[in-house]
Amino acid sequence: MRTLPERGRLNMCTRLKIVFVLLAFQFFYGMVNLCPAQSYGLGFESYESVQDKRTGLDLSPDKTFCFDNNFELSFEVSFLKHKKNYFGYIVRLIENDRQNIDILYDNSSLNKDRFKVVIGDKFSKIAFDIDEIPLYENWNSIRLIFNKDAETLTVFSGTRQFRQAIALEKNGCFKILFGANKYKNFNTTDVPPMKIRNIAIKESGEEKYHWNLDEMSGAKAIGTAKNTDGLVANPLWIKKMHYEWQPLQTFVIQGPARVTCDQTTGMVYIVGTDTLTTHRISSNQVKRIPYQSGKQPLFMDNQVLYEKSTNSIYNLFINEKQVSHFDTLSSKWDKSDLKAELKTHFLHANKFYSKPDSTIYILGGYGHLEYKNTIQKYHLGTGNWSQTSPQDSTFGPRYLAAAGAASDGAYLMGGYGSVTGRQILNPRNWYDLIFFNAKTRLFKKIYDLKIPQDDFVFANSMIVKEKENAYYALIFPKDKFNSALQLITGSLSRPEYKVVGSKIPFEFVDTESFADLFFDESTGRFVAVTLFRTDQNQTKVSIYSLFSPPLETAPAVKQASAKSENMLCIIGALVAVIAGVYFYRRRKPSQAAAKVVPAPIEPFKPAEVTFSPAPITEFAKKSIETKAMPLHSSIMLFGNLQLFDDQGTEITRLFTPLLKELFLVILLHSVRREGISSEKLKELLWFDKSSESARNNRAVNIAKLKGILDKLKWCHISKESGYWRVNIDYEQIHVDYAEYLKLVSDKRLLSKQDIFDLSQISKRGTFLADLEYEWLDSFKSEISNEIVDAYLRYATSVKIADDPEFMIKVANYIFYFDPVNEEAMTIKCKALALLGKHSLAKTTFENFAREYMRIYGEEFRKDMPEVLHS
Repeated sequence: MRTLPERGRLNMCTRLKIVFVLLAFQFFYGMVNLCPAQSYGLGFESYESVQDKRTGLDLSPDKTFCFDNNFELSFEVSFLKHKKNYFGYIVRLIENDRQNIDILYDNSSLNKDRFKVVIGDKFSKIAFDIDEIPLYENWNSIRLIFNKDAETLTVFSGTRQFRQAIALEKNGCFKILFGANKYKNFNTTDVPPMKIRNIAIKESGEEKYHWNLDEMSGAKAIGTAKNTDGLVANPLWIKKMHYEWQPLQTFVIQGPARVTCDQTTGMVYIVGTDTLTTHRISSNQVKRIPYQSGKQPLFMDNQVLYEKSTNSIYNLFINEKQVSHFDTLSSKWDKSDLKAELKTHFLHANKFYSKPDSTIYILGGYGHLEYKNTIQKYHLGTGNWSQTSPQDSTFGPRYLAAAGAASDGAYLMGGYGSVTGRQILNPRNWYDLIFFNAKTRLFKKIYDLKIPQDDFVFANSMIVKEKENAYYALIFPKDKFNSALQLITGSLSRPEYKVVGSKIPFEFVDTESFADLFFDESTGRFVAVTLFRTDQNQTKVSIYSLFSPPLETAPAVKQASAKSENMLCIIGALVAVIAGVYFYRRRKPSQAAAKVVPAPIEPFKPAEVTFSPAPITEFAKKSIETKAMPLHSSIMLFGNLQLFDDQGTEITRLFTPLLKELFLVILLHSVRREGISSEKLKELLWFDKSSESARNNRAVNIAKLKGILDKLKWCHISKESGYWRVNIDYEQIHVDYAEYLKLVSDKRLLSKQDIFDLSQISKRGTFLADLEYEWLDSFKSEISNEIVDAYLRYATSVKIADDPEFMIKVANYIFYFDPVNEEAMTIKCKALALLGKHSLAKTTFENFAREYMRIYGEEFRKDMPEVLHS
């Protein structure tokens, strides 16, 4: 029997153990939270960009890596989603400027192993694949081990390994290049849309070089060893994409506008009075769909909501207690004759859709000097609208709050209002998080945030992540016109939040402005949309995106301490492991003392890899013959806008956004028409200014524009016969748009050489691909139609059997501007069949049918035999 003092010593020992374990656990948990986020790496610009804008990484720009012994190259790779093409070089090693060893990705391959290893000008027997989900959503480890003694190359992809004999020089020195490169005669612009990180080089099993690729900006890939920085061309830093909001589109819509989003596909819908404007986040494409049912009324407190289950847009007339429904297939609204009742407004009310009861709920709002806390609901099945008041005071009258749907209702956060609802009686900011239960119609208060130093309100929606117990919302100050939106994230159970991401400019007047937040599940991006209605009854729409998870607003601090954080993570893990082992041994000494017998290591067996060379694809052949475009005294309008002076220096950067638009307005009206009048310029660029103010703005900006164009020497602005014009000496300055007009303006039948010349112009990209102005849409549409018509006129004038390979190119040219052109698909399938490439013809048909279904929402009605025999 123990004495009391012994028991006391035992209890004290036990308590010390518990305290030690808890401290170790807490330390380890804290270190895990300090570990660098996984959102870093280098993204690669691919076929969406012209050749000289694609990304490449040279690990040793001024030297080579020389190895006396066996060495290893390892890295992690993932692919970017929703891109145009997936083909090109992952990494290229060049030994003594003579032999190349490449890993490339070929998605046109007929077999499933799309990652291929090429040695010299031959495929090796090493080929493998990575499943689609991990390839796009996870980081995948690839290792190349060069054994000089055995003269073998072993490639590891995850846990799989492949071996290939290879002749290596004893004194081999290597260039190591990722993506596009311009190195001697090994240059290439074929690069898949990928991201790379954690590159390491070992020699004799010891790591000598390492590149995290966790930069935020610049053209350097910082190496951990001294003087080992790599050089990046056209970098797409992943960390920056998780911190800085990317402006995707800004355009103007006539009249008022409202916004909603299909968050599954990332389709943003801008509802106007006569047109539905759509913007797909993944492709950054804007389309306008005119209503077939006449104009749709939009009043001051209207809101719109897209519901996936019905594939419909609902226009909510909150004050009028009515709903108009838009059919996306017929492009018609079921109601278009609703009139406003100017009694009460529900400005900036919150809305959400409740799946369990198929009901749209509308909470709160503001109008006529009163804040509301009413609960309104619209049942989709019956079309019934009802309104109630809350049964308690948890939900105070407010507007400018954020609402986010949850499984049983919705969370509502913050806002601005008063206890009584009257604006005259002590209005204030709310910082509470409450939950509305759609089943019981009751509100439950979760917590109050600590009152911030600077007051803020919320954009209309917040993103609720119930599994993560987290929310995301946009905040901004309501007492400023030139305001800014800031993303925050917080807990659904604890009163805490943190600021993440950069700021978004936001012009705020509560009766004229609106901001909303969505989450595109298909690309993993947050989407912010701002609307501002001008004095000229136009709505300026701006769309931004930010990749998830967003980084906090002090990334530089984390970057600077990356090494120390890694060390802290390791130390924390070791402390926890040691503590666990110590107490495990103390508790079970007999088991702890037992000898651990290592499992036998099986000798390495090379994997049996069968390989059949893939046919040379159109990508590998370079579907368009190269012909150098002039890079001096040039104005390029196809692809991204670029201007070069007579020395070959690009001067595009000298344009401010306004100067760029002013230049293009005058240029396009000069090349295709007689010029543009001062009145038309005011209407397009200074619609919100008085006549005198517009005149002053025009004079100042024309003077600035003349200064820039003086660098082109043979290009100047003048005003002839009352019209502003850009006069160009086309003998001295190359303008691709003017060359294009020479080919297509008279709608003549083009020759084969003409088709080649036209493809040289259009291969840079679609017309002014990087710019979106409403007045520019007619030019873009007209040019796309003219190009497709020109290609089709040629295609119908010749026999496919006479030159099937060239006809495949013609079809591809058409697809670039019209991906669901049936005639182009027919031409390509027939040409491939004539060449005996029946599998490729079938793939072309299937891809076309898939794209047709995606765009039109219905199946393509022909089958493959019909296409080939049509």
